[in-house]
Amino acid sequence: MSDHDVAAIEAAVADLRKQVSDLHAQLPDNGLVMWTGGNVSGRVPGHDLFVIKPSGVMYPDLAPENMIVCDLDGNAIPGTLGSDRSPSSDTAAHAYVYRTMPHVGGVVHTHSPYATAWAARNEEIPCVITGMADEFGGPIPVGPFAIIGDDSIGRGIVATLDGHRSRAVLMANHGVFTIGKDAKDAVKAAVMCEDVARTVHIAKQGGELVPIPQDKIDALFNRYQNVYGQKPQGGMA
Repeated sequence: MSDHDVAAIEAAVADLRKQVSDLHAQLPDNGLVMWTGGNVSGRVPGHDLFVIKPSGVMYPDLAPENMIVCDLDGNAIPGTLGSDRSPSSDTAAHAYVYRTMPHVGGVVHTHSPYATAWAARNEEIPCVITGMADEFGGPIPVGPFAIIGDDSIGRGIVATLDGHRSRAVLMANHGVFTIGKDAKDAVKAAVMCEDVARTVHIAKQGGELVPIPQDKIDALFNRYQNVYGQKPQGGMA
């Protein structure tokens, strides 16, 4: 590898460190996490590396220099900034997603209260509001129960979301994982997941939910993903 290639990788990692560090602020700001829970990661574009937060560090103490660079097996890269720290306890799950879903550029985990309440019931969030059709293209599914510590959670995320329009999954009795084209996109999905979880929960208290017909969901999703905004790029699936 040439010095130019090394410099390019280092620059990409430095940029992603800052992006991932900055994006973590969106989790407490949007009420998605408490204390040190939750995490954001981002894939280094064009390389088998990703950046994730360290384990057990308070959100105000997060900074670009303590983000951890890992390979796609979840191992911290020796000699890089932060490599002396333990990465997030969910690193194995993030790594499995990156290994098996090459189109994914960002992964987020939260225990946001309304979405996690649906996960506690092992109940998918039905698609009953247009904003949900826009963003997720249908219901937000429930993934299998899995224990933290190995790639079991990652396997459940992939098995549930592979080929699915939703960028969010409610892992049973646990919380929310979201994927995106990059870290920012995955954070947006986490914010929107909690928003629809809250709205649909409130609606459910007032009576029977009214589903949106599938053809209307399809039309809404297509417009939002491929027409809406300045530079539409299409959905993940």
